[in-house]
Amino acid sequence: MQLLLIHSDYIEYEVKKSTPVAEKIEDSFKQGRLEEALTAFMAVESFDEADTQQVVKQAVAEIEKVATQVKAESVMLYPYAHLSSDLSSPKVAVSVLKSIEKELTGKYNVMRAPFGWYKAFSISCKGHPLSELSRTIRPEGSASCGEAVVVEEKKEEVVSEALKAEDTAKSYWRILTPDGELHDAESFDFTGYDNLRKFVDYEITKNRNIDKAPPHVELMRRLEIADYEPGSDSGNMRYYPKGRLMKSLLENFVIDESTKMGAMEVETPLMYDMNHPTLKKYLDRFPARQYSIESDKRHMFLRFAACFGQFLMNHDMTISYRHLPLKMIEMTRYSFRKEQRGELVGLRRLRAFTMPDMHTLCPDMEGSVSQFGEQYSMCINTLDKIGIDVSDFEVAIRFTRDFYENNTDFITDLARKVNKPVLVEMWDTRFFYFVLKFEFNFVDAIAKASALSTVQIDVENAERYDINYIDSNGDTKRPVLLHCSPSGAIERCIYALLEKAAMDAEAGKVPNLPVWLSPTQVRVIPIAERHMEFANKVADALQVRVDIDDREETVGKKIRDAGREWVPYVAVIGDSEVESGKVNVTIRAESEPKKPKKVEMAAEELNERVLSEIGDMPYRSLPLAKLLSMRPKFL
Repeated sequence: MQLLLIHSDYIEYEVKKSTPVAEKIEDSFKQGRLEEALTAFMAVESFDEADTQQVVKQAVAEIEKVATQVKAESVMLYPYAHLSSDLSSPKVAVSVLKSIEKELTGKYNVMRAPFGWYKAFSISCKGHPLSELSRTIRPEGSASCGEAVVVEEKKEEVVSEALKAEDTAKSYWRILTPDGELHDAESFDFTGYDNLRKFVDYEITKNRNIDKAPPHVELMRRLEIADYEPGSDSGNMRYYPKGRLMKSLLENFVIDESTKMGAMEVETPLMYDMNHPTLKKYLDRFPARQYSIESDKRHMFLRFAACFGQFLMNHDMTISYRHLPLKMIEMTRYSFRKEQRGELVGLRRLRAFTMPDMHTLCPDMEGSVSQFGEQYSMCINTLDKIGIDVSDFEVAIRFTRDFYENNTDFITDLARKVNKPVLVEMWDTRFFYFVLKFEFNFVDAIAKASALSTVQIDVENAERYDINYIDSNGDTKRPVLLHCSPSGAIERCIYALLEKAAMDAEAGKVPNLPVWLSPTQVRVIPIAERHMEFANKVADALQVRVDIDDREETVGKKIRDAGREWVPYVAVIGDSEVESGKVNVTIRAESEPKKPKKVEMAAEELNERVLSEIGDMPYRSLPLAKLLSMRPKFL
């Protein structure tokens, strides 16, 4: 069991929507509030099923211990599945929660929030040293022991010196406007820039923990894109056929865009020796936590990027000035970072992710600045084609004071190119391997930011990896390196698209995915069995991802289901369509809530329209059976 104990001025909740595993509740249970309460957020895990009685006993003991310490007389028990990716069955979870409630009743004023419901909640944490505590409870593996243990000590993580420096580095936060003016971030007038205000608050406060699930978590499941994998470590996901299709299309697109820029695709190992002299030094210069493993008495780590694999390759290459700028890219399936547990949620932040990682060798700093500008524009265009435009993200530019003073006009041009204020983080001293870095950050529905595209100018690793090139005079020179991820993690692109769609829905628009990424691009719905022959003819005439809803359901339900799957084009076929040879098509992108846009067109017209929307973007065939009656349900 995972426990998060918050001593709160108040905690209140209101149920919004049931999930398939929701417990049945009375109306009085649909909202609640406690003042001066110890709130116990809890997730019952699969481990707990080995001995639920001991888990209940130990959880009660921990809650009572903390309640005594903070002098709380009220306790709110709040089921919170997002504390774990390895959950017990709903039946066990409800049983454990009710047992804990029963044990505490009479000793405290106890309230329990209902299990299996989406809930809105507000909490005010008191902020003293004991106001935020976490506990992990595990039954002993041996059935004979019959004891539960509280796990408070964790094996020391492999944490880089750069990550430690990130916590202690003195940052100067500014807002840079397109006219070149630098403003103090705290006094800047954010009128008209609400999203930037949220991003600045997120960056400066460094509050990375998630207190509720962002909308994309429900959407990734409902749309059968991805889900948590209880059989793996937290932050390692499973992807269903639709999700695998979307990932594949995005991966191919980013590689194609990079090769157009002259990048050569390579592949490097997933695992490296932590005691390799060059890698050991680099580990301490990269702000990430590593997965470490033992293999044949060697201390290994799983890569967190493709940097060192490509740099080791560069070291062994013979490179002339004629080859520069020299670019290599790898689509890392996967990169691994031991992100902190409280930050993991859905596709937003993962421990195993797919990262397009491009590196460029430039002859000198002037060449690297030029390439930086080109790749900045490339990243804008890449995200735009994916479906995330400049208005959807905020820009952070990070640099040393010396670099800014020597390149003020260039950095101002970066803000001018997006034509809006950007966040600046400046350091007096260089803590990291880079002197300049930008990120495009998506701010989601719960005001958390996630970096997408990035480019960095690296001034250390050419020397560290002994990377050289021969200049026009025959002399050996060190190049300047650029790190670039044109889109950021592939999973984060999906997260951003889902969050954007959710915010569109909240604003009264019809949520969509780009047509080129939609698992089903056209759905054909025959009204009756006699219309199936014509439905097949229409489907056969389309050179896109098309399926047929042949299920024994009402037409209304079939149309609603197509809407819930965000199918861009839905063609309903009845007697009049068979007679006329044309189809009645609902165009999702042109529809409004409860006002579908319907157009009659021939199958050939529909085909041309969808193909024109796909354009030159990557294409793959339908990832599931063409007939919906032949498809299993994943959730």
